[in-house]
Amino acid sequence: MLQANLELPRELDQALNAGATGLGLVRSEFLYMNRDDLPDEDEQFEAFRDLAKGMNGRPVTIRTLDIGGDKIADALAGMTLSAGANPALGLRAIRLSLKERKLLDTQLAAMLRAAAFGKLRILLPMITSVSEIRRVREALVQVAKRLRRRGVALPEAMPPLGVMIEVPGAALAADALAAEADFFALGTNDLIQYTLAIDRGDEQVAHLYDPLHPAVLRLIQFAIEAAHRAGIPISVCGEMAGDPRFTALLLGLGLRDLSMAPSNIPRVKQRIRAIDMIAATRRARAIMDQWDSGRIATLLDDFNALA
Repeated sequence: MLQANLELPRELDQALNAGATGLGLVRSEFLYMNRDDLPDEDEQFEAFRDLAKGMNGRPVTIRTLDIGGDKIADALAGMTLSAGANPALGLRAIRLSLKERKLLDTQLAAMLRAAAFGKLRILLPMITSVSEIRRVREALVQVAKRLRRRGVALPEAMPPLGVMIEVPGAALAADALAAEADFFALGTNDLIQYTLAIDRGDEQVAHLYDPLHPAVLRLIQFAIEAAHRAGIPISVCGEMAGDPRFTALLLGLGLRDLSMAPSNIPRVKQRIRAIDMIAATRRARAIMDQWDSGRIATLLDDFNALA
């Protein structure tokens, strides 16, 4: 299944025209950026509802606020966002949402209301522990109770609650997380960055940012296998998903759900049509036996050249 990542709602038509079977990642930060005030529940609900209705029954996965690190919103300036030497390791994403519960509860209320208009899923960024999932699920139940007391129409079942696997700790603890989560989404951009301690935005070390590093591939494999053991869906929504060079490897490792920028969907779809799945699985196994990035790249590129 090829889904689309959305930065802004206006990209919806592009996703549909590209043949997206769903929205695998909607970045809710668009509601918070370039403004001095915080979006209220109704504003967020209307944005999420329009996306759900626009996809006409196809799945829509909305990520809760992923602010902090290199993404700062003026409207949140009064909160204790990390401003230290390592903001990417500080108060951000789900950590901020759980600390500032009003932010989280407002988003959850909007998402719950929007779930009555389509197949909506909730995705949590930068999860590192089971307790974080449990705390959000408890918040979701509390918010649902408040909405029902207000007489708000909600779906019969709670939307699936998933987690981003984007830090090494989450990948290594994937079995435990899979017991609590309804689905996984592999965020390969941050997973690579945190695994290799590489800031790809720093030109002095950006050349060391390597999606084919054996440690990165093993963490991806851990997460995939944990999801399969638990019987929960897993997708990849980082840049690896939208690069045809990696398509055969990802499919060979067992992934069947890729989410990417809408413009990349036709290229990846074309690549998938040319892949022999049995051969891709064999090549992925051969790659996972390697410990040298150069050898891994050669094995992958040689396989791609055959198609």
